[in-house]
Amino acid sequence: MAVREVGVQQLHAALAKGATLVDVREQSEFDAGHVPGAVHVALSTVPDRVEELRGVGTAYLICRTGARSMRACEFLVDEGIAATNVVGGMVAWVDQGWPVVSV
Repeated sequence: MAVREVGVQQLHAALAKGATLVDVREQSEFDAGHVPGAVHVALSTVPDRVEELRGVGTAYLICRTGARSMRACEFLVDEGIAATNVVGGMVAWVDQGWPVVSV
């Protein structure tokens, strides 16, 4: 099954409606700056956290540019979970000037 992809504009609209955003970057990247409300699930831990993600409806996945999040989406879709990749990732989000929070 093909992975659905959206741009950051579509993600922004989905988040305004309460969508779940999963950031699959490493902890240090997430801590340095992430989309407000994003849930951190590092790519390497996605297989161990499948059941957590199963109940969220469509999960939007983001990384720095969209490559790692695509890998995570492919895995989740194979597991029967609705996952959508955010094309352009955090680079595109920041380019829009939208808020980023750091830890």
